[in-house]
Amino acid sequence: MGNSRSGALSKEILEELQLNTKFTEEELCTWYQSFLKECPSGRITRQEFESIYAKFFPDADPKAYAQHVFRSFDANSDGTLDFKEYVIALHMTTAGKPTQKLEWAFSLYDVDGNGAISKNEVLEIVMAIFKMINPEDVKHLPDDENTPEKRAEKIWTFFGKKDDDKISEEEFIEGTLANKEILRLIQFEPQKVKERIKEKKQ
Repeated sequence: MGNSRSGALSKEILEELQLNTKFTEEELCTWYQSFLKECPSGRITRQEFESIYAKFFPDADPKAYAQHVFRSFDANSDGTLDFKEYVIALHMTTAGKPTQKLEWAFSLYDVDGNGAISKNEVLEIVMAIFKMINPEDVKHLPDDENTPEKRAEKIWTFFGKKDDDKISEEEFIEGTLANKEILRLIQFEPQKVKERIKEKKQ
């Protein structure tokens, strides 16, 4: 049994992560080392998570979105992410299967964690997404989705819901899988993130 503070990842966590993600043992061990460098306590607080996130968006305000992302990954709601939660977060947003990603997206939009999404919750997340979109890019959005309110309305209409209805996880996943437009509207453009990361590496 390796002590996780000694710099080696415990066998149990390593095996569990290999089982639940596509990452190799080598990748996981390398990430663990850099995780401990950034977070010697072995945990990331919400503030640390926000500042890591902010590095990817120097010309935007990702704070609100980062808070929601953090909440959706803090599986035990203790206000920190341990390495396991952090890696599962990485996996879900980058390499997860479409349904896994949508389960995560559902938890992102289910702000109060009650198992259903209201129209106000959709608006809250969409507003956070808009804070991350460059104002120049917003100008190029179609007229019916160039404000958070319009985009939230468009998403709600796609699901065929009345204003005070709720969307269950099953409806959310099925509706989004069946309609690529919904998928595009509910997510922050990941392409932009990839481009930014590439630019940083050059």
